[in-house]
Amino acid sequence: MKHGFTLFDTAIGECGIAWNERGVVCVALPGDDRERTREHAARAVPGAAEASPPPAVRAAAADIALHLRGGDSDLSAIGLDMSGVSPFHRQVYELARSIPPGRTLTYGEVAQQLGRPGAARAVGQALGRNPFAVVVPCHRVVAAGGRPGGFSASGGVTTKLGLLALERAAEAGTLPTGPAPDGFRFDPAAAVAYLRGSDPGLAGVIDAVGPFAMELNATASVFSALAEAIVFQQLSIKAAATIHGRLCTLLLPGPGLVLRPEHVLGATDEQLRSVGLSRPKVAALRDLAHKVDSGALPELEAVGAMEDEGVVACLSSVRGIGRWSAQMFLMFRLGRADVLPVDDLGLRSGFARVFRLAEQASRQQIEERAALWRPYRSVATWYLWQSLELTERGLPV
Repeated sequence: MKHGFTLFDTAIGECGIAWNERGVVCVALPGDDRERTREHAARAVPGAAEASPPPAVRAAAADIALHLRGGDSDLSAIGLDMSGVSPFHRQVYELARSIPPGRTLTYGEVAQQLGRPGAARAVGQALGRNPFAVVVPCHRVVAAGGRPGGFSASGGVTTKLGLLALERAAEAGTLPTGPAPDGFRFDPAAAVAYLRGSDPGLAGVIDAVGPFAMELNATASVFSALAEAIVFQQLSIKAAATIHGRLCTLLLPGPGLVLRPEHVLGATDEQLRSVGLSRPKVAALRDLAHKVDSGALPELEAVGAMEDEGVVACLSSVRGIGRWSAQMFLMFRLGRADVLPVDDLGLRSGFARVFRLAEQASRQQIEERAALWRPYRSVATWYLWQSLELTERGLPV
């Protein structure tokens, strides 16, 4: 297709790219949600449809995705259509493309190299309208004294600092090595590098804890995962595991089988109560079984295709499954990158200790600081949980 737009996966979320017969006309970093990113890309080519990109654009998207996970990719070779920008803006963009990864120039230095001393403000305005995020690396142009300056892409200066930290870590060879954990919807190495650059206070925790080692819990179905979550609520791990084991022994006809809705629906309340379940948990399991059996609750593949807030709304429709339980599903079952379980007591306690608060952190304090962690709030949360373990063992954080 001669013109169109599409979304593509990267380590920092879904980006957008739009093209015409002359080349790429827009690269959009992830917005607040998928629809915002799609709208951004679509505006670049009025009247164009979302479509499968031609080979050159597909290769450009692959190179951008590689770059955003710290890989060695040359984005200067991507063909851009700059016919819609002014001659001065084009000069600024072309010079910005010559800045190597891991390096920066100031707005004044760019103006000087263009033979326009005193035009630093105009350079900043040009970069603020940059339609080719990352490919024209406006994040590598900073204010005097190394201050970050502005950044017009989604996430603002936080995204700018994260991109610079990722590139510097890649250039210095300090990105974490080793295989990435299976099942995650993001690159853990890129996430850790991003968090180091965007929040110096969290960087100390990362150093103390070590490599990101969160483990995902694979599940065969939404039903089996939520049934386990219901059983484990408000119990110690040992007690909950015992009750869950008894439930499986009671309901499953043989070893190695997976709990299904019909197993719960075929049992009496007395049978379910006999393994140690409370009446509210029996009611919750029955509601879950009915919703899955009737199709009111989608299968795992369909849930996995939803946006985070869609998953929370969907799972929270089940009795006994609240926002926190749905967020744990997002993190530990689906491997999502940007989950912030702000009501989690462990997160609040870890936050208070790391950032030296006199009392437990409030929702507002966490949410304001967590703006620095987007789009990797799940990773930051895991590190704050781990900081509690270090404190309990008497180790410094």
